[in-house]
Amino acid sequence: MSETPAFLDGDRPPVPDIVVPRGVTPFYLPRRPVRGRLVRLGPLAHALLTRHPNHPAVTRLSGQSLALAAALSTALKFRGSFSLQAKGDGPVPMLLADCTHTGALRGYARAKQQKLEALLQTDPSPAADRLLGGGYLAFTVDQGPDQHRHQGIVTIEGGNLAEMALHYFRTSEQLRCFVYLACDETPDGWRAGALVLEKIAGAGGIDPAMDAEAQEESWRTATTLAATLTDRELLDDNLSPQQLLYRLFHSEGVATDRARALSYGCRCSRQRLVGILEGFPPVDLDHMAVDGDIVMTCEFCNYDFRFPREDVRGTGAPAC
Repeated sequence: MSETPAFLDGDRPPVPDIVVPRGVTPFYLPRRPVRGRLVRLGPLAHALLTRHPNHPAVTRLSGQSLALAAALSTALKFRGSFSLQAKGDGPVPMLLADCTHTGALRGYARAKQQKLEALLQTDPSPAADRLLGGGYLAFTVDQGPDQHRHQGIVTIEGGNLAEMALHYFRTSEQLRCFVYLACDETPDGWRAGALVLEKIAGAGGIDPAMDAEAQEESWRTATTLAATLTDRELLDDNLSPQQLLYRLFHSEGVATDRARALSYGCRCSRQRLVGILEGFPPVDLDHMAVDGDIVMTCEFCNYDFRFPREDVRGTGAPAC
């Protein structure tokens, strides 16, 4: 336990300090209406996903959500956090991943064990639709209390998380996209990645000789090439982003932009949590205490913070 008073202790708990310098590689097809991002979480995936003892099916879904959040957040210009959240009535009622503008990544999946075990008896490798059930998918950009929060919400539609994201793009953003997600356990640990393509409107950088039909054909070619990607290629640490992109799109003259770093991004601290506790009335704090301590667990990094009851005064209104 830290010797610094909780209300001053902003240090992060003892979790992995991992940075993947080339976590996201933006790319484009010169003079074509196609741009995209390749996400490779590398060892960061293992550090994030093994904080919770989930079933492999749940871990795969969580890893895909992390890769998708990283891909989508780096396509936006903002300061704050971008989050992907799915809420459903299935064995995994909550799925959350978020990424800050600096690439700090975190996430978790909450499972109902009895419902999950019942599903696994009939389907050992359930897809996202069976894990999440009916519900909604939300994408949120939060730039702090002084800025308007932008959020888009759609019903969960599709068999896997990639199809669910495409449903959102079609219905809420009217964007033409291609999304490929993968997560699995490899000999080097858990790995996750994403490939996202976006069809851009006819503007600067596109061959002026390309009419609408030619641009559509170029988009079809790009998505056909992208569809040849395999999970093994996407999750292979020994295959660099440039090598993989060249393998997929060399016939189209693929070019890359500056890579973006991703890092282990849980933002919990004793200081943050004690601020929450201080908002409770003393009687509620007394009920929370077990053997003289109040324990708060960060859902992202699964770390237990212990606060001696006598160190937390509580300033909330008396309980009714």
